[in-house]
Amino acid sequence: MTRAQASRNDPDGPLVTERPNLEVLKVALYLLGGDRAFVSTEDVAVKANELAPGRFTWRKYKDQINLELVRVYLSDLKKTRNGVRVHGSGSTGWMLTEAGLAEAADATRRMDPRFLARAPMSPGERRRHDNERARMLESAASDRYRAGRLDRLTRREAEELFRVDDYITGAARERKIERALTAFADDSVLAPLLREAAQVLRGGATER
Repeated sequence: MTRAQASRNDPDGPLVTERPNLEVLKVALYLLGGDRAFVSTEDVAVKANELAPGRFTWRKYKDQINLELVRVYLSDLKKTRNGVRVHGSGSTGWMLTEAGLAEAADATRRMDPRFLARAPMSPGERRRHDNERARMLESAASDRYRAGRLDRLTRREAEELFRVDDYITGAARERKIERALTAFADDSVLAPLLREAAQVLRGGATER
């Protein structure tokens, strides 16, 4: 019996029918490592169909996933009315925002753990993650954090922490901020520093 068949027959399967489609897609993205890298629409669609068989297939052809339907739902998760839970596109792939990550992780706690294996980091991803963490811990913003002076964090220090400057603006800047926030959301040292630095940048502080 396949996973999809098991979930249809098991009342305690991974996702029951009343779970919203948007939640299914957030969980699928989370399980595929969408908190640390962009994930293609195709991969999200396959994982979502595994979690909720038949939910994202064509009405006439139940064995075929409707990729356009999945893309539309993922685009909905970008919208302000849905709280901006992902960013990306059909061409670049999709990634969870900090809020989307928190909701997806919370949803998995109410699901059958048999279906919740997370995609591990590749050696290259782990190396980049560790290098970026080391860089952030050596930053001026981190020095302020260790000294208990985050209230004096400047805009320039926050920009250096996220590696953004005056040439990176708008959506591109927000993507870099969100990517760092999600990548280190579980890091007890960096997470509070990054949240404070993000607030400085998003709040429009002018101190240089």
